This record gives sequence, structure tokens and C-alpha cells, in this order.
Amino acid sequence: MTRAAPITSGFADIVRSQLRSPLAAGLNLLVLLAFIAILKPALDWAVFDAVWRRESGAACDGATGACWAFIGDKMRLILFGRFPGPEQWRAAAGTAVLVGLVMASLTPSCWGRRLVWSWGAGLILYFVLMAGGLPGLPKVSSADWGGLPLTILLTVFGSGLGLVLSVPVALARQSRLPVFRVAATVYIEAVRGVPLISVLFMASILLPVILPEGLTPGGIGRALTGIVIFFAAYMAEVLRGGLQSLPRGQYEACAALGLGYVATMAKVILPQAFVIVLPAIVNMVISALKGTSLVVIVAMMDLLGTTKAALADPDWIGFYVEAYVFAGIIYGVMCGGISWYGRRIEHRFVSSREHKK
Repeated sequence: MTRAAPITSGFADIVRSQLRSPLAAGLNLLVLLAFIAILKPALDWAVFDAVWRRESGAACDGATGACWAFIGDKMRLILFGRFPGPEQWRAAAGTAVLVGLVMASLTPSCWGRRLVWSWGAGLILYFVLMAGGLPGLPKVSSADWGGLPLTILLTVFGSGLGLVLSVPVALARQSRLPVFRVAATVYIEAVRGVPLISVLFMASILLPVILPEGLTPGGIGRALTGIVIFFAAYMAEVLRGGLQSLPRGQYEACAALGLGYVATMAKVILPQAFVIVLPAIVNMVISALKGTSLVVIVAMMDLLGTTKAALADPDWIGFYVEAYVFAGIIYGVMCGGISWYGRRIEHRFVSSREHKK
């Protein structure tokens, strides 16, 4: 029995696939010409005609390219905000610990008791590094946390806690008990009916009024509460869609095996629902990352806030394009990384399910 020759997809095959019809060839050529037309002036502005080293913005006057000297001078302010300069290594190290914990949590091979202990130790290390107060680590107030570390902190805890809260809300929305179903519906529709900026304002203003004196969280805690409340409602609806997509036979099979409600949801229904809605959850995490930029309206200095603060230096006036391009690159890298990692995890889950079949 002879084996079929392996199918190869070289460069020539890729070109032929893109030119399979006159319309496809014309569209590809049009897009290529547009890309070339945009690429040359962009490279001239960003690289060839750019100013890389200067002492002040006046030295960039008359330059036809970008003044990246502004970014070089304000890099630490943009990335770390008001965090004390000699201690900024702590913010970088703490952020790296937090990102590492998240990546481990999204890797199925790392799941288990060791991950729980790692989160406990990692969070202690994170807050020790950020807050200090120990010998050799001067205390840093949470009001001075800003820039990229604050953006990542709000994204990780906002989307993570929001996802945890969304599970009981989604289950209550599907509950047969009217009290739970109505309460979950009112919460979801009320939150989805207002923008995130309104929720942040309410959390910032109402929490000090509602909570007893001494229990009111600080600025970060209030902003985080608003983000969690907002994204939990959206994630609950996403998760409810995954629950509804599962066939009724899954529930009947669990009942036939004698599984209770908690075991059915924890071991059978929710794991499948999460795999189904994983792309939508990744999209919500990206939305949470970009939504953290709104905390600037409650006097917090996230990455976008520190970028605006860097533009207030009288020695560097008017370099808005360079500042926001730099901030946009950082946001683009983070959003692209989340999207890539989400696709990787989704592919792993899908491959595992197909292998089991």
C-alpha cells in the first residue's frame, strides 16, 4: 500500500491561494499598495527622521520626525507614575509576579494545590513589594501606585474577581427560584444599562457613605469594586450563554448518575460552559484592560493617566502624538498577548476534547 504524497504549502501555494480569482487578486493588490503607501511615511516619521536624544523639547523644534527623546526622558514616569524612583524595581518585580501567577493559572498542567499555595505566597510577596513597610523596603502609599503596575493590578483583580462573581450570578439567572432569578436579572440589567464611568463614580462616592467609618477602602479598592461589579454582570451573561448551549441531556445524565446540583455544576456543566465561552471571556478581559483607563476620572494614575502627566512638563510641551503612540504600543502588546494566550489555551482545550473522543 503506497502512501499519499504529503501536501506541502509553500510560498508559491500561498500566493496561488490568494490569486485564485480576478476579484481576490485585485483586492490583495489594492491592500498591498495601501500598506506600502502607509508604511513609507510611517517609517520616515517613526525611525529615519526621528529625534532620539535631546535635553528638552525645544531641541526637537523643526524636526520632521517623531521626538522619541521625550519618551526616553519620561519613560519612568509613564511606566511607574509617582512610585518613588529608587523603589521602582519593586513595582516591576511585583507586576512580574502577578503576571506569572495569572499565566500559571491559565495553564492546565499547573492546576492543583500547588497553584493555590503559589497564589497565597505570590500575593503576599506582591503586596510586600508594592507597599513595603519592612526593613530595607520603605513604605509606599497606595496613592502613589500608578502607571503600568496599576493598570495590570486593576485588570487582573477586576477581571479575575469579576469572573468568580459571575458564576453565582449566572446560575441565579437560570435558577427556578424567583427570588434569585429576579435579583440576578435586576443586577445584570441595571449594570448593563449604565457605562463603566458611572459605576466608577458611584463606587467612589457611595462606598464611603454606605460602609462604616474605618472599613471604607482606599482609592484603588473603590475603583476595583466598581470594575468588578461592572464586568461581573457582563461575564455572567456570557457564561449564561454557555450554559444554555449545553444540551439538556447533560443534566439528565448527571441526575441519572445521582449527582447533586453542586457536583453537577462543578464537575460537568461549568467546565464545558467555560470552554465554550472562552473566546468571549478573553474579549471581556481585553475590555477590562482598556476600561481601566477610565480610572483617571477618579484621580488615579493608570498608564493613560501617567502619560497625560508626562505631557504637563513645560520642558516637553506638545508631544501628544509620541506619548499616545507609545501608550498605544504598550496597550497593543498587552491586548495582543492576552488574545494570543487565549487562542493557545482554547486550542489546547479543543485538542484535548477531540483526543478524548
